[in-house]
Amino acid sequence: MSDFPDLDALRGGGKPALARALARLERGAGSLEAAGLLDEAEAAPRGEVLGLTGPPGVGKSTLTGGLVKAFRGRGQTVGVVAVDPSSMRSGGALLGDRARIATEPGDTGVFIRSYAARDRLGGLSDLAFGATILMRALFDRVIVETVGVGQSEADVAIVGDTVLLAVQPASGDALQFIKAGVMELPDVVVVTKSDLGAPARRARDDLESALTLTAGVEAHWSVPVALVSSETGDGLDALLGHLSAHSAFLATDGRLARRRRDQSEARLKATLKGRFGTEGAKIAATLLGKFEGGPFARETAAANALKARLVGQ
Repeated sequence: MSDFPDLDALRGGGKPALARALARLERGAGSLEAAGLLDEAEAAPRGEVLGLTGPPGVGKSTLTGGLVKAFRGRGQTVGVVAVDPSSMRSGGALLGDRARIATEPGDTGVFIRSYAARDRLGGLSDLAFGATILMRALFDRVIVETVGVGQSEADVAIVGDTVLLAVQPASGDALQFIKAGVMELPDVVVVTKSDLGAPARRARDDLESALTLTAGVEAHWSVPVALVSSETGDGLDALLGHLSAHSAFLATDGRLARRRRDQSEARLKATLKGRFGTEGAKIAATLLGKFEGGPFARETAAANALKARLVGQ
């Protein structure tokens, strides 16, 4: 008998049950039982996922804390997947984002889990992907905070319903992001540390100009740029308004369902490529159509088939 819980058990078990389930998923990664739970969660999304990315030092954790507080103030439950740099010694999360995100310790409506980026250049490990899908089935809001930003940070775009790019003033990030193709990723952009005044306004103007030179993720959506001071809370309501507007935009014409379907296939392919390389991913692409079930079950079946080929069985 499997010791993996189902969603009903997790919904009734609170934060301790979720913590145990995530630990069990980590121990049983790649098993059919783990795939079963994740496919159940994939098929029953409850909340929205906000993917937050930006360069180190921009204040992502402080912004995450502000967003958590705002969502909780609206009566929404919140799960946070915080991706940290990996320790070269242990492979675990190095900085411990949970310690930097301010929340009320006794609040049962908030759950934060840190994950190491490990060897995924895109910023999200397979475990972080799985945790996000599971939390999406349990919480009203899920925030995925990535380790950094760059051309290799596109993983956030295959997990977030809305991608939020954070930029700090006087950093020259706008030009670098254009070069790296990052400006094609976000649905909303936020300039942090707006209390700096003129430098923050110049950064906003630079970003708005940069956005006119790139093709956005969605046609018919103009990416807004917000100014926010996470320390004082100034501008946070305006940012929340932009996020709500994007949610409403996705709710029309089947956009959200289409985005999630495309993301699911992209995650599946990215995971197999990460495990088996480019050539392995090409072979997997010829096998996936033969397997039934949800994306995690198909991934597990394809991975087992590829491993069997590698050992010559």
